[in-house]
Amino acid sequence: MKLCTIRRPDGSLHAAEYSDGSVYMLGGQVIDIIRKGGEIDLSQRYRIQQGVTLIAPLIPGKILCVGRNYAEHARELGNDLPEKPLIFSKFPSSVIGSGEVIRWRGALTQKVDWEGELGVVIGQRVKDISEDEAMDAVFGYVIANDVSARDLQDGDKQWARAKGMDTFCPLGPYIVTKDEVPDPHALTIETRVNGERVQHGSTADMFFRVPFLVAYLSQAFTLEPGDVILTGTPAGVGKGMTPPRFLQDGDEVSVTIEPLGTLVNRCQVID
Repeated sequence: MKLCTIRRPDGSLHAAEYSDGSVYMLGGQVIDIIRKGGEIDLSQRYRIQQGVTLIAPLIPGKILCVGRNYAEHARELGNDLPEKPLIFSKFPSSVIGSGEVIRWRGALTQKVDWEGELGVVIGQRVKDISEDEAMDAVFGYVIANDVSARDLQDGDKQWARAKGMDTFCPLGPYIVTKDEVPDPHALTIETRVNGERVQHGSTADMFFRVPFLVAYLSQAFTLEPGDVILTGTPAGVGKGMTPPRFLQDGDEVSVTIEPLGTLVNRCQVID
């Protein structure tokens, strides 16, 4: 099942299902469906013809992120692979959906970079679980773009501003339930900027894999339904290019992970 959130013309938000090119209204909100383990009331499901806007599938309570989880990405930035997961976070206010605009102030940063990633959506409240139990806590998967201001990342010596600014966490277009993704470590991640492919990697190359990450994070944090874990990006970011390349006003960046779809966002530099 592909779950999404739609905005109706009156401004109200509703859970919906995307299936075979059509959108079907569901009862309640996406977070309610996650908490119920994917259970939906079929009596409230009906096809929507037009007049709705797809937005971010949910606003997570926590966005926990893993840095340098692909060896080639670590190397392209001149870093060693960490001995244990390098954890940081993004803020709920950084989330936007596919089709929305990544915005930043030119006076604040001039080196905004892309990072296409697989996001893991938590479906159960868990704490201190084992790696063997971890996949039971996973509800599904979502595409993410861990947008990063490299000049702030380098200058601040920590990543809160660089990674957590408003609009710096595009998610979507859907949450795909884990039954449709038999192996999260057999997916291709492809990022394009203005149609040009800049990243092409496989989740098979993750250093720390999904069950380990879920278990590891649960030792420090209570994971709640709707929390999202960003699992790291493969090689091909702008900072690693020669010369470095960064996003500009008007650029379009897309991240594709099949069978999760394509996340597309335009960029805007504001005064």
